[in-house]
Amino acid sequence: MPSGGPDDETPAVALGPGAGASATGDGLIRRRRRRWTWGGTAGIAGVLAGALVAGWVVYTKLDRNITPDEAAAAELARYERERPTALVRGAQNILLIGSDSRAGEDNGKYGRDSGTERSDTTILLHLSAGRRSATAVSIPRDLMVDVPSCLRPDGRRTEPMFAMFNYAFETGGSACTIRTVERMTDIRIDHHVVVDFSGFKKLVDAVGGVRICVAEPIVDKEAKLRLPAGPVTLDGEKALGYVRARKSLGNGSDTDRMDRQQQFLAALVQKLRSNDVLLNPVKLYPVLDAATSALTTDPGLASLRGLYDLVRGLRDIPTERVQFLTVPRESYARNVNRDQLMEPAAEQLFERLRSDAPVQVSGKAALNSTASAYEGANGADAQSFGYGEYARSVLSPPSPAPTFSGKTAVEDGCE
Repeated sequence: MPSGGPDDETPAVALGPGAGASATGDGLIRRRRRRWTWGGTAGIAGVLAGALVAGWVVYTKLDRNITPDEAAAAELARYERERPTALVRGAQNILLIGSDSRAGEDNGKYGRDSGTERSDTTILLHLSAGRRSATAVSIPRDLMVDVPSCLRPDGRRTEPMFAMFNYAFETGGSACTIRTVERMTDIRIDHHVVVDFSGFKKLVDAVGGVRICVAEPIVDKEAKLRLPAGPVTLDGEKALGYVRARKSLGNGSDTDRMDRQQQFLAALVQKLRSNDVLLNPVKLYPVLDAATSALTTDPGLASLRGLYDLVRGLRDIPTERVQFLTVPRESYARNVNRDQLMEPAAEQLFERLRSDAPVQVSGKAALNSTASAYEGANGADAQSFGYGEYARSVLSPPSPAPTFSGKTAVEDGCE
């Protein structure tokens, strides 16, 4: 057949389906769409994979920051039979120990490393079941208590002794301190946390400093502290000096120092909540990094998951239900420079913590918050709980709960 006419063009079948379609037509568009879809999916998968890897690296770093106190765990397991039994499911008691260790370059700035540590600060933190409230009880280091036989770092065991409370940590570390507290209170300690000077400063700096209010100008050469009267924001170094200063502030007693520590902790709680640190991953990471690298904890808390579960329970507690007080005590009969438990007030406090009953602290805001806590827990009318001037004078409850001297996190001293 002759060639050269239109009918002799390449057969339409060569174009595939949709014969007659141009090279820039629907077929090409569909092919490009498929490439874009696969390319977009691969890109998203790559971003997700990168995020997962980065997240895992961050998690692993934070998780490995924490030092587990394996020695204390082993010692406590040895005496498990003599330890108290937890009475209320869901409630937790955590012992917070501030160590005055001079070990390490940073801690060494505060004195010569003698090879021993003392508990500069000890606080029993009670978290109620359901996390309705938190009660922090300071234990004076000069309190005279029964210290059991404990394992020393050199492997020897001490004899039981009636001594100052901080003797327990100095001779037997955190395990001896826990056993001493448990004997004194009959309260089961579920977890413990030890932080030194350096760790404390890192944590304060990580939250951007903490604002407090100073009643009078402070000049303390030993603590290297100089603060004006009024509101002031403390960085880590100044905060450490503020909570440790003793001789130049107030009457120089440990009582005044514990009051300042409680004021500072109340302000720290306010700072964490006001900046939404606990709910903001960008703000939370540096805090967690500083906190985890600064802490030595029992193995149960020595993981990011363990700390997260603890923080998650704390973040929903209203600040007016975060309370601070000091264990009821009085001058020791044989030495006015030492303390002893004041009874029956001390046992009343311990019994309420053991049974997870609301603890009432003095102050108007504190009274109202405690009544609200009881109402939320028991569905009772707050007035019938027996708190407040009206309830005490008019309703006259048959068995009013005891009131302890203290404050809430709302009372930061800035009025």
